[in-house]
Amino acid sequence: MSKTASQVRSSFLDFFESKDHKVCPSSPLVTKNDPTLVFVNAGMVQFKDVFTGRETRDYKRATSSQKCIRISGKHNDLENVGVTARHHTFFEMLGNFSFGDYFKESAIVYAWEFLTKTLGLPEERLMISIFGGEQGVAADEDAFGLWKKVSGLSDDRIARLGWKDNFWQMGDTGPCGPCTEIHFFTGDDPDVGIFGNEPGADGRGWMEIWNLVFMQYNREKQGDGYALTPLPAPSVDTGAGLERLSSVVQGKSSNYDTDLLASLVEKAASIAGKPYGRTLGDDDVSMRVIADHARTTAFLIAEGVFPDRAEKEYVLRRVMRRAIRHGHRLGIKEPFFADVALEVVEQMGGHYQELRDRKDLIRSVTEQEEIRFRETLERGIKLLDEEIATVRAQGKTEIAGETVFKLYDTFGFPKDLTEVIAQERSVTVDHAGFDRALETQRARSEGSKVGQAEVGAVWHKVAERLGATTTFTGYEHESGHANVLAIVAGAAEVDAVSQGEAVGFMVVDTTPFYAESGGQVGDAGSFTFEGGRGIIRDTQKPVDGLIVHEFVIEDGTLTAGMSVELLVDAEKRTATRRNHSATHLLHWALRKVLGPQSTQKGSLVGPSRLRFDFSHTKAVTPAELTEIEDLVNAKILTAAPVLTQVMTMDDAKKSGAMAIFEEKYGNTVRVLTMTQDSIELCGGTHARSLGEIGSFKILSESGVAAGVRRIEGVTGLNALAHVRALETKTQELGRLLKAGPADLVEKLEKVLEKERAGEKEIAELKKKLAFGGSGAKTDTAKDTRDLGGGARAFALSVEGVDGGTLREMGEKFRDELGSSVVLVASTAAGKVSLVCCVSKDLTGRFQAGQIIRPVAQILGGSGGGRPDMAQAGGTDVTKVQEALNKFYEVVSAGVSAPVA
Repeated sequence: MSKTASQVRSSFLDFFESKDHKVCPSSPLVTKNDPTLVFVNAGMVQFKDVFTGRETRDYKRATSSQKCIRISGKHNDLENVGVTARHHTFFEMLGNFSFGDYFKESAIVYAWEFLTKTLGLPEERLMISIFGGEQGVAADEDAFGLWKKVSGLSDDRIARLGWKDNFWQMGDTGPCGPCTEIHFFTGDDPDVGIFGNEPGADGRGWMEIWNLVFMQYNREKQGDGYALTPLPAPSVDTGAGLERLSSVVQGKSSNYDTDLLASLVEKAASIAGKPYGRTLGDDDVSMRVIADHARTTAFLIAEGVFPDRAEKEYVLRRVMRRAIRHGHRLGIKEPFFADVALEVVEQMGGHYQELRDRKDLIRSVTEQEEIRFRETLERGIKLLDEEIATVRAQGKTEIAGETVFKLYDTFGFPKDLTEVIAQERSVTVDHAGFDRALETQRARSEGSKVGQAEVGAVWHKVAERLGATTTFTGYEHESGHANVLAIVAGAAEVDAVSQGEAVGFMVVDTTPFYAESGGQVGDAGSFTFEGGRGIIRDTQKPVDGLIVHEFVIEDGTLTAGMSVELLVDAEKRTATRRNHSATHLLHWALRKVLGPQSTQKGSLVGPSRLRFDFSHTKAVTPAELTEIEDLVNAKILTAAPVLTQVMTMDDAKKSGAMAIFEEKYGNTVRVLTMTQDSIELCGGTHARSLGEIGSFKILSESGVAAGVRRIEGVTGLNALAHVRALETKTQELGRLLKAGPADLVEKLEKVLEKERAGEKEIAELKKKLAFGGSGAKTDTAKDTRDLGGGARAFALSVEGVDGGTLREMGEKFRDELGSSVVLVASTAAGKVSLVCCVSKDLTGRFQAGQIIRPVAQILGGSGGGRPDMAQAGGTDVTKVQEALNKFYEVVSAGVSAPVA
């Protein structure tokens, strides 16, 4: 009886646990402190620093089933998903690892034993490939000899392949080495199969099922190229895709037919009301895409990634909207994707508890994203179809990059989705134009103060040289004596920094300064040394264990090796502690009022205010904000002590401590107990009692991304300052309105009512002036053009008319003229507004949206709309007459598309 995927996973982990391997849980998909990756894309990523020697563990052997995503970067399988039987955006990688313990022989022995004995795979269907030598690296003859010895396979069953196939590297830089791959034949007769070819569309042929990587080198950037340097100890990293291995064990020709994915495909088929035929037809491909993308969606949301426009959030949005688009292609008219994502929870929640814990969040975020996208999907596709029609009319085959960007920016169409739709309509997109538009629009995010790419390398070198971590004493102390271990300036390590020179960064052996982490800003303060003094402006942690102080010298010269006296700015530290402790109470109150799904998504805690981001799919009402604020202040008034304990992670979980999933914790953690209602893991500095917070006041609530809201607030003296500022404004408002505080609202309502009446009167007067004062009598106007068949064209320019009145004018003139095409332009505040109206009987010949576009281009603008009415705008008020002439030129051509 074949094993389920869950049983295959358990068999693998149990097998290597019996071989003295530590069973390690999967790390989060979102990488931490690794600028080379957005998502974990292989099982070895969580052990990367162990392979390079930067980190040590209390074990030499490990095994895991690692969640992986391959969408961006070196490993990008997005376009193959649904088309092939094997590719996925999300998959699980089974792996065993040796950190300087066993090497090639044991790795090969274990792999052969597990496949042929534990899983019982037939040996005649297995084949091996090894590294055959390339780019100055010798062939792996050791692996060849070991395979002959262990498996007894003939020479023709052990193939020598090149760098591309059998030399593995995680990214452009990092640990790497030759690898040996194990392949399984899924067809009828392995003797007639052609080795080296990926299985065809039917999934039958030679398929790689396990890759054994022999980590011997670290690949580093060197000048314009790369160099390989030997690792401290040769190690082993293996990876076997659970999906592929399950398909082999279960005798399936496609991963999508295994128990891991089959129910998801059938769910999509059931919703669509169509049978799944296991073909390369459009419907079957769409069902497979939906199944795959639902897994990526569920797991990323469970880790707190919500769809948005930046980095990993944008990757999720691409995946979700591709799936929704495929549902649209299947004819699914109503939101459906959340149902498929919840099927993922049912299938995999047993092994991955985070899916069950975040089930409601997965549902709500997925539903909201689909509703949001469906609102714009039809309009976006219509705009794209109009653009394609224009492109074809001009004899071109490429959609302008600006249009692709508009679809992305306005309608939420990922660029690759536009490419798919364009491909279906036999046109291409202007990638360079899209990139230019994106760069123009994108706001540059602020880089890390000491962790930027140009200085990042120096901190790794400092950490490696020092070989020890900085001791932090700031929980108990705000001052202390320390020795300077290293100084960095200008992205390089230096011996000294003097008064008047550039900003420096120093590492000391022990410090009371808290380094920015977990949303809390770094401490500031001062320091003294023999013959001088300086200011510490910020404290950061560019690499784990290394606390770095950004400083300027006020007097003297600081030299590496000196002793210094460090003093934290106590006033700023105290204000920051108040705000940090308040965020924990706020987190508790949010979950109590809004529900348990309202968990932390991010925070920024400084001395002046706090910012707290949390998961919630709609705006928090004023009544809810009041209740949240009251709950926090009620807790503060209890003046309960804040208890901090250091314990193991297992003990912390037993105590009921809440850990934010995205944060990275070690084996020893700090557990912060505000009250029995609020127990969380946190490494920041905090108030000693709730009473020290003083008071809490919410300043604002807003949305920052899909499914993410933000509250900003203040505590202590800052809360008092905020209330006093409001009092001052209230007094000034009372003076201006000549009313007391109790009468302000009534008095202001009367003023606004009078203002609205005046604005309405002015608008009516403007409308009368526009219609009566333009001098245009369309029935006798000389500036009309004969379009044939009794139809006429008419254009007019007016001053200072708003959009609504401009539309009324266009419709009025069109109706007066009868069968006609009308353009009305209005100039106001340095801009030009356009309206084009076409009689219903002429929309077969003239399309308002396509007529107005080249006219607006004359004015430096753009626009579009329906066949009978379109609007546009521009900024060049000097070319209004030229634009009107262009209108006559277009309609006189007697075609519905713009003339060249």
